[in-house]
Amino acid sequence: MSCRVGVISLGCAKNLVNTEQMMFLLAQAGYEVSGETDGADVVLLNTCGFIESAKTEAIDAILELADLKKRGLIGKIIVAGCLPERYKGEIMSEFPEIDAAVGTGSFDEIVVVTSSLFVTEKRLTCFGNINSSISEVSRIITTSPAWTYLKIADGCDNRCAYCTIPEIRGRFRSRPIEHIVGEALELTTKGFKELIIVAQDVTMYGQDIYGRPMLVSLLEQLCDIGGLDWVRLHYLYPERINDLLIDFISRHDTILNYLDIPFQHINDGILARMNRRGTGAGIRQLIKRLRESIPGVVLRTSLIAGLPGEGEKEFEELCQFLGEERIERAGIFPYSPEEGTQAALMDCPDKDVAMRRAELLTDLQARIMDDFDKTRIGSVVKVLIEGRNDDGDYYGRSYAESPDIDGYIIIRGKKLPINEFVKVRITDATDGMVIGRVES
Repeated sequence: MSCRVGVISLGCAKNLVNTEQMMFLLAQAGYEVSGETDGADVVLLNTCGFIESAKTEAIDAILELADLKKRGLIGKIIVAGCLPERYKGEIMSEFPEIDAAVGTGSFDEIVVVTSSLFVTEKRLTCFGNINSSISEVSRIITTSPAWTYLKIADGCDNRCAYCTIPEIRGRFRSRPIEHIVGEALELTTKGFKELIIVAQDVTMYGQDIYGRPMLVSLLEQLCDIGGLDWVRLHYLYPERINDLLIDFISRHDTILNYLDIPFQHINDGILARMNRRGTGAGIRQLIKRLRESIPGVVLRTSLIAGLPGEGEKEFEELCQFLGEERIERAGIFPYSPEEGTQAALMDCPDKDVAMRRAELLTDLQARIMDDFDKTRIGSVVKVLIEGRNDDGDYYGRSYAESPDIDGYIIIRGKKLPINEFVKVRITDATDGMVIGRVES
């Protein structure tokens, strides 16, 4: 009788890639692997542990699985990823229902850990070197038949004052170009039309193994792959975006005019406290260069409200920045003090103030996004059709919508091919919903 492993993945795209790799390894070893956990012999929970909200989500998931285990509805529980890596000294004592914990440096040991659970009554831990070279392991893609993530590096060297990533995922480590291009070619051959390049800082790609940033060199080779329609870039560090990269993006249609650049703040003092290397003026100049050089560019960023030292003046500057620059997409986060970070040693922040400021920024950003959507009415865009909703309407994404975070364009009318491109004219945009019809 086969052993069934149910898999749950939490957190970011980079974490999902590790989940998909673990699923592949388990399937290769003969386990029946799926996203269904009911009645599973083993449940593998891959967690995030980056900020308070992510930790809460992971802990809630562990407690829910513990209850199912107690009721005899599931078997063993393996908790993997960032949460156990960050709290390797406490995870097993805090949650006695967990049968095994696997750190971020040991995902490729998942078969050994899983198999061992059936020959021993002992609870297991596996925490490898988080600074070792990235394992080249295949994946079971769980996103979509049309798009998926392509991770080009892991870890981070930026050491932002509020961030725990270097302690959780190690130093910045790039994959060799030939491995990335080989995977991209394989994915394209399987029919994937959009690859989303992910790393904690894609602009630093190659620095560690080639002695200099090599993102443009990588993109050149990706653009040469026949059948690869879209390449989307996520998480570019603003101070490393240079004219060479901007010019390359402007000249190559394969690289989407959608750039995810976490600015975090605009005030010089707060940026310095965050240990960010740039200035507010530099950020504004970069935005100006991007808008002038890449027509129609859509910018996405993340902003943190309520860091210790952010008074009303600094917050007002942040609001003014967002209102003036009209950044099309933004994720807004209240500051979360995380133990072990430089920021956690600063003055104790007021959580209510941080939350209120994040809500104000979110409201402002919602109006900016609505205004942006209205400017698109009448335009014709290339849309990747991804499915059909309960109302019978099709939905898809243009270059301006990244999967899972930006929503969809609703297309009404005749039957459309799923996972294919069509030309769509935007006809309406109301309350965050963009509507279009197929352009004949």
